[in-house]
Amino acid sequence: MKTIIDLFEESVNKFFNNPFIWEKENNEFKATSYKESREEVYRLAAGLLSLGVKKNDKIALLSEGRKLWVLSELAILYTGAINIPLSIKLDGPDLLFRLEHSETSIIFVSGNQSLKIESIREKLPLVKKIIYLDNKDKLSENDIFIGDLLKLGNEFLINNRQKLIDACKEVKPNDFANISYTSGTTADPKGIILSHRNYTANVEQALTLMDIPEQYRTLIILPLDHCFGHVAGIYSFMSMGASIGTVQTGKTPLDTLKNIPVNIKELKPNLLLSVPALAKNFKKNIEASIKSKGSTIEKLFNHALKISYSYNKEGWNKGKGFTIFYKPLIWLYDKILFKKVREGLGGKLDFFIGGGALLDIELQRFFYAIGIPMFQGYGLSEATPIISSNSLRKHKLGSSGHLVKYLELKICDENGKELPVGEKGEIVVKGENVMVGYWKNPKATSETIKNGWLHTGDMGYMDKDGFLYVLGRFKSLLIASDGEKYSPEGIEESLVQHSKLIDQVILYNNQNPYTTALLVTSKESLKRVLTEKQIEHDTVEAEEEAIKLLIGEINKYKAGGELSEEFPDRWLPASFAILEEGFTEQNGLVNSTMKVVRGKVEEKYKDRIEHLYTPEGKNHLNEKNREIIRNLLSN
Repeated sequence: MKTIIDLFEESVNKFFNNPFIWEKENNEFKATSYKESREEVYRLAAGLLSLGVKKNDKIALLSEGRKLWVLSELAILYTGAINIPLSIKLDGPDLLFRLEHSETSIIFVSGNQSLKIESIREKLPLVKKIIYLDNKDKLSENDIFIGDLLKLGNEFLINNRQKLIDACKEVKPNDFANISYTSGTTADPKGIILSHRNYTANVEQALTLMDIPEQYRTLIILPLDHCFGHVAGIYSFMSMGASIGTVQTGKTPLDTLKNIPVNIKELKPNLLLSVPALAKNFKKNIEASIKSKGSTIEKLFNHALKISYSYNKEGWNKGKGFTIFYKPLIWLYDKILFKKVREGLGGKLDFFIGGGALLDIELQRFFYAIGIPMFQGYGLSEATPIISSNSLRKHKLGSSGHLVKYLELKICDENGKELPVGEKGEIVVKGENVMVGYWKNPKATSETIKNGWLHTGDMGYMDKDGFLYVLGRFKSLLIASDGEKYSPEGIEESLVQHSKLIDQVILYNNQNPYTTALLVTSKESLKRVLTEKQIEHDTVEAEEEAIKLLIGEINKYKAGGELSEEFPDRWLPASFAILEEGFTEQNGLVNSTMKVVRGKVEEKYKDRIEHLYTPEGKNHLNEKNREIIRNLLSN
């Protein structure tokens, strides 16, 4: 069993001069080798020891993804302390809760995030010191700039090198590495305790599914505070001597986001880790670029996609039957179209791995067609996080892939009884990647881990070929009045994916006679359609037509509609409430991983949901819907 320290030391000794971290300096990506990175880590760790850091101290890290994030975490771990990785999306009470609950005593913080810490500093009596990753005009008496921490480390190593060696030797595989906080989709955030062995075990597991040659590069576009970026990015690449790049930090989060496509072109990664929201942005950008080249190119591109979809099918069965005759045409389209699209993403990208939420199969088909497959993976923080993934070796589009090796999985019913292949139930796993437990929360730990088995709370099934299909949250299942249970997430995702008029939707049914929906509409798209129909926006006709357009989007899934085969009719919403605002992080209805917090939405719109089960509410053209549409169209 290895610690993260073992993992890093082995890689440095084996891949001494290989580039480890690429970071933008003076408008150009520059590499820091494995050897240079270790020297920096030693200096930072020695600096921390000189400040009196002891084993199991809690040290928080609040920063955008950058070289110093990676090196600071390694330095924290070398001292035997525990890193508390924090999302840069946190602020105020959410940030305060995590720092207090974790008993943090030192905080590493970037310049862009420093005001958040300074504004709550007086409420954090346990915090003895702030270490600034960027220069600051004035420091408080007990605080320090990281350059000065490195100097302290240099001085400490002259006479006390053995103390650093001893501190490293004291770190054991089952010691805590991180307390990583959940985003709280159902309740207060919980601190997930992940040990050194949780991480190194999950790296070993992940590498049973994918190859990472030592010349591979990735640009880590996901937040480093999440264990998906940790394992699939930093530590898997580290263990194989490959290299990671960080996104150039902008002055604002939007600036940083804009740097992603630019940095991808510059660094030319071989593999990217993504989430559905980013994948959709990439697709939109590609489509906009094609559209800008004129209608002839656009038509050609759409035809190329259509042919590729027919040929590729679900990946594992591509080229079967008469579609084999498409192969020369696909080769040609790849040469004249898809290759140029790939060059926009650096030209060396072999594939994406998607996690965080379910990837719509149409999104997967799109990237597969252009020659950069986007493979769905599955995991959760409590499993450090990787449980399964599709890969170049083995894939079925629409599934969540094959299980990693060295992991047991079973599908269970509500009573914990194991179900046979093909039957749906809760996904339950057991392996060395299963978390230690929840920090200071034995009740939640005992409810989640039973006899060593992690109950994920997700619903799915295994097919006969050993592919896992994840269907949504087991605990967020909708229950019809006859007791039938079904997951809403696939329906919600499909409604948004296939409609330009629907931005967000949440379905509801708690043993009610029919399913209802809370619906966020795209105001601009609605206005555009009404204008095309030559209907004035400030009229009663416009109100009614807008609502009828939304009814039409849902009716596509009902008998006679173009998508009628997708879902059983009884699961589709019989009535809907149009909402005046979307689900966002600002209003607390979306968490930091961009998942809608279902419980909070249901609580906030309790009255609207109840209204939908009245005769008036069941009529789509009810006054509440009219009023909101009226307001949307007038703004």
